[in-house]
Amino acid sequence: LLLLIVVTNIIENDTLSSAVIKFISFVPAEEPEETELVIKPKSKNYYKEKTGKKDVPSNPRKGTGDAMNDSSNHPGRENKSTRNEHPTNPKKKLVGANEREGKVHKIDENIQRLRLAYEKDNNDIYNTLKLADALRHRDLLIHDGGSLQKEAIKTYETAIKLIKKERNNVISSGGDIRLTESGRFQSPIEEMFLSNEEKSIQILLVSTLTSLGKQYFMANMFEKAVEAYDAALELEEEYVDAINSRGSALFILGRYEEAGNDYSKALLLDEGNLFTDVFTGLAKVLVVKKDVVPVGWDGLVAVLREKIRHQEKAITTLGDDSADTIQARNILSNKLKVMHLAMYSYHDHETLDVEKAWYHLKAAQTYKISALPPYNKLLEQKKVQTLTHVFQKGFWPHGVGSSSQIPIFIIGFPRSGSTLLERVLDSHSQIAGTGEDSIFNGMLNEIRNDIVKASTNQSSESIQAVVQKHAKRVNKLTRERWIGIERNMRPKTAKVHGIQVPKRFVDKMLTNYYNVGFIHLLFPNALILHVIRDPMDTLFSAYKHDFPPGNLDYTSDFTSLAHMYTNYRNIMDHWDRVLPGRVTHTRYEDMVDNMPSMAHAIISATGLSWEDDVLNFHKKKQAVNTLSSGQVRKGVYKDSLQSWKRYQHYLQPLVDMMGPYVQHEFETTLEGFQSK
Repeated sequence: LLLLIVVTNIIENDTLSSAVIKFISFVPAEEPEETELVIKPKSKNYYKEKTGKKDVPSNPRKGTGDAMNDSSNHPGRENKSTRNEHPTNPKKKLVGANEREGKVHKIDENIQRLRLAYEKDNNDIYNTLKLADALRHRDLLIHDGGSLQKEAIKTYETAIKLIKKERNNVISSGGDIRLTESGRFQSPIEEMFLSNEEKSIQILLVSTLTSLGKQYFMANMFEKAVEAYDAALELEEEYVDAINSRGSALFILGRYEEAGNDYSKALLLDEGNLFTDVFTGLAKVLVVKKDVVPVGWDGLVAVLREKIRHQEKAITTLGDDSADTIQARNILSNKLKVMHLAMYSYHDHETLDVEKAWYHLKAAQTYKISALPPYNKLLEQKKVQTLTHVFQKGFWPHGVGSSSQIPIFIIGFPRSGSTLLERVLDSHSQIAGTGEDSIFNGMLNEIRNDIVKASTNQSSESIQAVVQKHAKRVNKLTRERWIGIERNMRPKTAKVHGIQVPKRFVDKMLTNYYNVGFIHLLFPNALILHVIRDPMDTLFSAYKHDFPPGNLDYTSDFTSLAHMYTNYRNIMDHWDRVLPGRVTHTRYEDMVDNMPSMAHAIISATGLSWEDDVLNFHKKKQAVNTLSSGQVRKGVYKDSLQSWKRYQHYLQPLVDMMGPYVQHEFETTLEGFQSK
């Protein structure tokens, strides 16, 4: 994946000396954990657990596809914001960067093999689906700005055309579109565990439309995602995967009543609890607007209490540490985590019972951590040591870097208020937020390697040429991705009136605080906004949130959370020492206390003219794909300030671990801002 260039000497003419470059393996903070994708649809015990039925569907036909290639049809893989139903083995060894790079290489090799098979016969439904699923799987694992999203969408669309054609042929010949390859009629839930080749042509079309919706979702094309789910549900109105996935997209679009209806329906239909994120979705809607959910808190809590008792009894009956037992324990742990988090939301927001809320929060995080490999403290510390050793004053060659101010980088620790800051920026007509799937971050490995090659010439001109090339490419790809999303969201407007491309694009990959040195090398004039919030408010918010699979999973444990946060603070202190004034600090509390002054100062820092409508950011209709989706639509509110103090008794061990880092001395450094 990413390799960190370690430079131990800068020669006199400010160029990078190739003689002193070595490479140290580096695992990026944002890289997702490798997850187990293979399930056993024909295992009697597994099938019984998932469906509650005793009989396994007959499967006389040995299809060429398998469950891994048909990953779109398994619950828990809806989008990057949901956790996998099959968490990482807790006994799994820690994976180093070289091993990860090898796995990514294998993924790309497999995609290329599938491309060749598809090109050889582009009328083959199953080859087309295998390629589409592999492309989407890569998009789930690798955050590179969605480099293959267009191809994935196009491939799914091709597959849908082929399936519709075959479906029409079945109808024309008098066949039954709901018969599986084995000649049986099975429920949509049962067909989820069949390979593509074994599915009925009807459910194959429904599942592929659902997969297309999920790919649109990952590409931030949420309206298009809803359209795809709608199409699937027109064919099969009780297809739970599409109902649940549509609920997620509707919630992000702020259509809470419709989202609540979908989640409620999915809860009733999903008797086997395959889609545990239904509980998460319902809880989120109830917190934001509880009167729009048909089942209400009472209905949800009644189900949760019964399910928690059942699942906790089941997990205690598991015996040995065989691979199957570990997998079963991880599945149950993940379900229990989600259920306890929903119960935490209930007591935190509805009953206001702190003791019961903490009980469920602690239980959820205990189950979550139990399914993870150990936190690699030594590796994380090595990353910080390497970074601070490399990027010292004098590292950046004089006169090197693009003059572009197009990108705006938001960095900081998760749950620090970055979404609010991005929404303020995005409300300006000439600024567009692009979320956390960073084009720059995805290209960083290539950028580093090219800089190393250029440094062998020992000339500023060579390095400048490389830097300029990559800076232009980052801007170009960012524009193209944004235009593609806009065209898919507003096709009529795009054709008639064209698209006005913004002058600035916001990159909100928060963990780019690791990469400020390279941001400054490429874009020395770009605005870097560091959003910072009260440390304990930040830590508590990070602790209680269920992040997508990856390094942020370890915020669920006090020890690893404290270590991650102190590393972050040390890195930010380092940038202030070696690049004084380069990073603009933005306190979340200042945004809450004095948004008008902050908003003016933020827009001024971008170099653009003020627009009064910026202060109406919370009234905008843009989709917000973040853990703060519901909160940010409320506008500026003070509920979250010092919210950790409600749980101070339970958080005291974390306070003690933080030591001096429990406070910070950062002040907002935006020019023109005046605090109250």
